[in-house]
Amino acid sequence: MLKPDYPIETERLLLRPLDPANDIDALHAYQSREDVCRYIPYPPLTREQVAERLADPKRRSQTIEEPGQFVNLAVVVRETGTVVGDVILIYTSAEHRTAEIGYAFNPAHYGHGYATESGRALLRLAFEDMDLHRVIGRIDVRNVPSAAVLRRLGMRQEAVLVENEWFKGEWSTEVDFAILASEWRRTVA
Repeated sequence: MLKPDYPIETERLLLRPLDPANDIDALHAYQSREDVCRYIPYPPLTREQVAERLADPKRRSQTIEEPGQFVNLAVVVRETGTVVGDVILIYTSAEHRTAEIGYAFNPAHYGHGYATESGRALLRLAFEDMDLHRVIGRIDVRNVPSAAVLRRLGMRQEAVLVENEWFKGEWSTEVDFAILASEWRRTVA
């Protein structure tokens, strides 16, 4: 079970539940972009679609109690209060004690290490707060910057699933990364 005290603080960032009243424009600024949405499940979204997604109570959940649930959190630069992206932690299996992480960021804020810093916070939630055994990250093989983020998080590439999914009108090759709790503990020790 996950019931963190929000906001979750890192060196430069705050991770907090999405705000359906105040986060629409910040999320729309990147969730409407073809280049950002190229490798993630949803297509570029209109402002109205972003608002609809934020209105969904599941999208604003602050806790995880059972498999299939997730927390989707805004990533805020502490110094400026600017929302630069969002991250997700999905609880995938109680039996296997596993989760998956994902993220999307505004390209105006690329290159500052925010994805890595917020990813570390998600791994800490998964391994320390939820006592999970394993966390995965799944990306499109063409998403080289995302692979670099997962490697910086200490995740290892485990599988390449060649043309395993018909995704947005073409066959997509998936690369799976993972890290175990024991590996995570060695990186933070």
